[in-house]
Amino acid sequence: MGNRGEPDHKELLKTMLKIRCFEEKTLQLYRDGFMQGPTHLYIGQEAVATGVCAALEEGDLIVSTHRPHGHLLAKGADPYRLLAELLGRKDGYSRGKGGSMHNTCLALGVLPSSAIVGGGLPYAVGAALAAKLRGSGQVVVSFFGDGASNQGTFHESLNMAGIWRLPIVFACENNLYGSSTRQDRATLVKDIAQRATSYGIQGKVVDGNDVLGVYGASKAAVAAARQGQGPTLLEFKTYRWYGHSTADPGDTYRTPEEISHWKEKCPIKRFTALLLDKETLSQVEIDRLKQEIQWAIDEASRRALEAPFPVTEEALSDVFSVEK
Repeated sequence: MGNRGEPDHKELLKTMLKIRCFEEKTLQLYRDGFMQGPTHLYIGQEAVATGVCAALEEGDLIVSTHRPHGHLLAKGADPYRLLAELLGRKDGYSRGKGGSMHNTCLALGVLPSSAIVGGGLPYAVGAALAAKLRGSGQVVVSFFGDGASNQGTFHESLNMAGIWRLPIVFACENNLYGSSTRQDRATLVKDIAQRATSYGIQGKVVDGNDVLGVYGASKAAVAAARQGQGPTLLEFKTYRWYGHSTADPGDTYRTPEEISHWKEKCPIKRFTALLLDKETLSQVEIDRLKQEIQWAIDEASRRALEAPFPVTEEALSDVFSVEK
């Protein structure tokens, strides 16, 4: 495994812009009727996937959620293949059979994502146990939301990972809502990271809209896991701009003032301002980067819309079951 080293600030911005542009294109394709069924957008949370994945080494693994696009793109996924999957085309990562919520790419270290809330936590722990037994030096990151922290799988997974001191980082993306239920109506503790103490592991609250803060906390947690110090629970405070899914308008249980407040804390806007202030990039360079990414996503969309669907004869290929 090769270490990626310190992240290039331009690359961090590029990844966040790619995720934002990809998700905006996804929303457009959904509204234009090209997608079958709703999807869960990552807009507003780009700093988490970007910062976490930048802290990983090449062979490390991630387990995503029902909101997986940002995680896959931050881990290096091809926008064309991901869009092809969302559109049900055979060039997709799951051959067009998984859709938005069931994506995987083992070559990139992306284990299958789960549509079940909290469903990925147990097998992320299993992957971490396998890595420890093999002595591979790999670290596993398990992404999940605030809603999943109230599932039994969360508590069982943290308990087992803590006892066995597994090389895993639990990355809680607290966007304040489990579907339409506010976190403070479902969880008595203010900070989910506080629950780490019950299992004898480290817990830390992080500003999830600060990509450098996300990277710094993730780097420390990954290093601890790799050195045999056991797991860390990182709680990233962030916010999704849109509803739980594209079928949810998102404005019936959230006030316009709340949404506007969080949009002002946009992770891309904040990081861009920092880069301009430090003169790391000029406005011309940033505008050019945005144009290049927009063109690439537009081209990926054009190709995906022209890609073939799986044929009927392939319905049972790549499907595995146990015969009794």
